[in-house]
Parts: sequence; structure tokens; C-alpha cells
Amino acid sequence: MSTSPHVAVLTGGMSLEREVSLRSGTRIATALTEGGLAVERIDVDRDLVARLGAGGYDLAVLALHGAAGEDGTVQSVLDLLGLPFSGSDALASALAWNKPIAQGVYAAAGVRVPDRIVLSQLAFRELGASAVVDRVAETLGLPLVVKPSTGGSSLGLSVVTTAAELPAAIVAALSYAEAALIERFVPGTEVAVTVLDGRALPAVEIVPKGDRYDFAARYTAGRTDFHVPARLDEAAAAACEAAALAAGAAAGARHLYRADLIVDADGAPWLLEIDTCPGMTETSLAPMAAEAAGVAFPDLCRTLVDLAVRDRAAA
Repeated sequence: MSTSPHVAVLTGGMSLEREVSLRSGTRIATALTEGGLAVERIDVDRDLVARLGAGGYDLAVLALHGAAGEDGTVQSVLDLLGLPFSGSDALASALAWNKPIAQGVYAAAGVRVPDRIVLSQLAFRELGASAVVDRVAETLGLPLVVKPSTGGSSLGLSVVTTAAELPAAIVAALSYAEAALIERFVPGTEVAVTVLDGRALPAVEIVPKGDRYDFAARYTAGRTDFHVPARLDEAAAAACEAAALAAGAAAGARHLYRADLIVDADGAPWLLEIDTCPGMTETSLAPMAAEAAGVAFPDLCRTLVDLAVRDRAAA
């Protein structure tokens, strides 16, 4: 491989997060091109394998969000092609994508996660689970967070304050995934810790101007206020970093990932999930954290290339 590799930036795809992925991919490809690399931005579709096989690429940088791009599917294809890529491998990606399973892994590693219950579409269809939905509120208490068991960008997420709201929230979550993850609501400060090559970057505090940090608040400039570093005391900030690193190690995440957490009134962090292919748009948290650590966006993108090259050389 040459010192100036030929890079395929994989973006787009057909997930519900396609438009965000296109924004991330365009921004990464532009930064790498301006940095002197030969880059092609590839909108992932059924011709992906043929295009990668014919393109003479040295590596791929992933800017894919949502199913196929984050669940290990594309990563497995790239492994079969022998093409190194940025971000977590297929196993870590698949694990982090499935929130209920991942939370079990994080908890086993000593990371604090909210109490939770998982209800699948199969349970409703075949086991009559709808008859015991009222037990969920009794078991976990109120309020509750209901979200799809897979996916990101807060799509299909609801916060319910009464048991009567639960059925509709579960139906909404099941419209995005095969199972609904129902968690005890943890009040506190919402923060994100990005990890770059094993180094925790400054935590970003998220303060949406509306009720919550939903899809619009994530990707519309001016809808959310951010504080970098987060307004946490030293002990809470260190605890957030430790939780992010421990969860990432438990999942086998690598290169670049983002841990989403809630810091409660006692300063204790609760891990919600890990995003193994975080957004790289103008409003995304990972580039924001990198900038606060003195890593400009073009350098962050070049680091992803270098990490893919490094791991290929070490393999």
C-alpha cells in the first residue's frame, strides 16, 4: 500500500438514516480530498461489491449510519474482499447495534446501565405479551424510555410518564425494529464521550432546546446547545470517560466510537449505548469532541485512514 492510499468513502445506503450518512460521507470525502488523497465517495447499493472490486481501492472509510452500515453487514463484506476499513469490525458492530445484548455485555463488564425489559414482536404475536404490558410499569417504575432495540438517531424513541402511554410507545418502537427496549428513565445530564484510538476525548454536554434530543435536534443547527467540555465536576467527567472506555473494550470497539450516557444527580454515569460509526456532520458530536481536543476535522478523517492502514499492516 502506498503512503497515499486510494480511499473509498462508503456512504448513503438505504437505511432510515441515509440522508445523515450522505452528509457525513460528503464531509469526510471533501476533507480527505483536500488533504491530497485520491478519494471516491460510494453510495452503497447492490453494486457495492462490483464497484469495490473494480476500483483499485486500498481501504474504505465508513460513513454509514443505520442498518447494514452499523450492524456488521458491510464490515463482513469488506472482510471477505480483504479490504481494510475504518471503525469497528463486524462482530463489535453487530454487538453494539443490538442494544439489549450490548447492555448485558456492558453490565457484565461493570458498567452501569438502566434497568430494562425487552419485548419482541414475536412475543406479542405468539405469546400474548400484550396482556402483561401493564406489568412493565410495575416492574421498572415510571417514567420509562421506550426505543427500538436496534437503530439510532432517536428514531422511534418515546418517553412515557403513565402506564396508559406504554402500548402506543411500544408499537412506535416496533415499527423500527423487531423488538422494543424499555428502560427505566434516568434523569440527569446527557453527555457523549467519543473515543479515538483508545483515547477518551472531552465529553460533550447536550442541552436540547425542545423536550428531548430527537432526530431534528441532532441534525438541525441551532436546535441544541452543546458544552465542550461538559459542565461536570472532575470526578464525574473521569467516571464518564472510564465507562466509555470500559464499554468499548467489552464490545471490542475500535478506532472511533461514541458512548452516550446520562449523569445522574449524584454524578454517576449511566451508559445508554455505543455508536460504532458516529455521525460526522457539521452538528455531530464526535467532530465536536475532536475539535475540543485539538484535532481538526481534516486531521480526524486522516486519522481514520491511518488507523485502517495500521491495522491492516498488523494483521
